[in-house]
Amino acid sequence: MKCLTWLVLPMILLLTISSPAWAQKKNAAGSIDNSQLFANPFLLSSDTTGLNLVKDTQAIASLNTFIYSAIYQRAFPGCQILAAKDGKIIFNKCFGTLDYNSAHRVTDTTLYDIASVTKIMATTLALMKLYDEGKLILNSNLLAYIPDLVKGSDKAYMRIDDLMMHQAGLKSWIPFYKATLDKEQGGGDRNIYHKRAGKQYGIAVAKDMYILNTYPDTIWKTIMDSRLENKGRYVYSDLDLMFLQKVVEAITQMPLDEYVEQHFYQPMGLRLTMFNPWKQGLTEQCAPTENDMIFREQVVRGYVHDPGAAMLGGVAGHAGVFSTKAELAVILQMLLNGGEYNGTTYLSRSTIQLFTNYHSTISRRGYCFDKPNKEPGSGGPAADICNKTAFGHQGFTGTCVWADPATGILFIFLSNRVYPSADNKLIGRLDIRTKAQEYIYKALGY
Repeated sequence: MKCLTWLVLPMILLLTISSPAWAQKKNAAGSIDNSQLFANPFLLSSDTTGLNLVKDTQAIASLNTFIYSAIYQRAFPGCQILAAKDGKIIFNKCFGTLDYNSAHRVTDTTLYDIASVTKIMATTLALMKLYDEGKLILNSNLLAYIPDLVKGSDKAYMRIDDLMMHQAGLKSWIPFYKATLDKEQGGGDRNIYHKRAGKQYGIAVAKDMYILNTYPDTIWKTIMDSRLENKGRYVYSDLDLMFLQKVVEAITQMPLDEYVEQHFYQPMGLRLTMFNPWKQGLTEQCAPTENDMIFREQVVRGYVHDPGAAMLGGVAGHAGVFSTKAELAVILQMLLNGGEYNGTTYLSRSTIQLFTNYHSTISRRGYCFDKPNKEPGSGGPAADICNKTAFGHQGFTGTCVWADPATGILFIFLSNRVYPSADNKLIGRLDIRTKAQEYIYKALGY
């Protein structure tokens, strides 16, 4: 399918407009007063009127040149970029290829593994809805929700809000897969993995690779046995969101993937946002991630790249979602609209305001959402030019999403920078995602 220069949406979206001159006021704790944001939804048809908002066409030209240069330097094989302001799309383009083969072009329907962007595009959506419904208390602890897992452990009294801000004390990372490697022959231990699904081996980790059904229990024992070593410190950890997934599933009595599909993706008309696209026969539509020669011994495609998420069957609180720029834009715009989309309210405006604001006194974090650095002149994971009201997240595979309610700008960048190797760090060294976002702001006159 030929990549379209401008997005053709199958339905009308409800979109938001905010004053670009919004005066950001901070309270004593350093949070932004965003009480007047997320308002005034507007209708948008699938036209190209967003082009009229571009004030600096040279910035758009420079963005194109910059991305082609990044591909030439092999920062990634290809990417999707979409940007909109006040609900009007001003940039929507596919670049490059899936795997450096010129015949395999990136298209509008290419699915990317969004890695840690899953945290806000799945787990956090569920947490916000449960908070809206009064089923989740943010200053409560894990013992109140998952007692069978945490009772009697040092994890029992970790607070929900501390987990959301990555300051509950958990380790930054546990490489679960390393304990399952065959030290003599390489790859996965043949006693833990099997090439075919069977009665004992029912969890798909990759193509023709199935793990013992009981192994997730081993993963959780490893987590529970790990020491709390960072209490009161900001340490970004996937483990935080793994616990929050358990909380969501305990409250809803549903797997996370089924819950967000039922309450968000399906009613919003999203057909290419999902966990485990291989199950839907969409493997060839996915951008490949790593040529994993150590663990899975294959090019990972259609299965989640993150090894821990893969060992849990592809559904995890921190990783596992695949999507496209267009469909992620729908979710971001719903959030910018104060929770409303196409006449349906998914979340309350006050809950979105709460979760996307600054909360920590020791980091830039909101509740699960990442934020620009608080210090002037340092946007951190976002472009320096972003307002401090902005919220979003980056992903290990080379992805990011950002929404800025003060300007009405949303920005989505999807790539597979881990192909063929996750050792490729050019996307970070060249600041590609933040610079691309800055070009969008400059194009709009900021």
